[in-house]
Amino acid sequence: MKIEHIAMYVNDLEGARDFFVKYLDGKSNDGYHNKNTDFRSFFISFDDGARLEIMKKPQMEEAEKTLNRTGYIHIAFSLGSAEAVDSLTARFKEDGYEVVSGPRTTGDGYYESCIVGIEGNQIEITV
Repeated sequence: MKIEHIAMYVNDLEGARDFFVKYLDGKSNDGYHNKNTDFRSFFISFDDGARLEIMKKPQMEEAEKTLNRTGYIHIAFSLGSAEAVDSLTARFKEDGYEVVSGPRTTGDGYYESCIVGIEGNQIEITV
């Protein structure tokens, strides 16, 4: 069994798509639009077969996204090397994203950093 995809609602659908394509080498489909409900989505595919569905619909509740809460907290991307983690973390910081931790080696042995990415959602990058 495997996870087929993860989905998240966003306010800026094209901005979210561009974030995952620009920084994390995602490949986007052409998108989907249900004209009856005005629901829109993109599937972003990654090299290992994982997919992320980003979605938008007309009325959504904007909940506060605190760093310490229950529920889904971040999406983690493995970059393959500590140097790649360092480089992408520096790029995020230069582009104005908040780095909330790292790069560092965690107590359980991961080399990682975590940023607050699009719309307050956390993105973890690791080896």
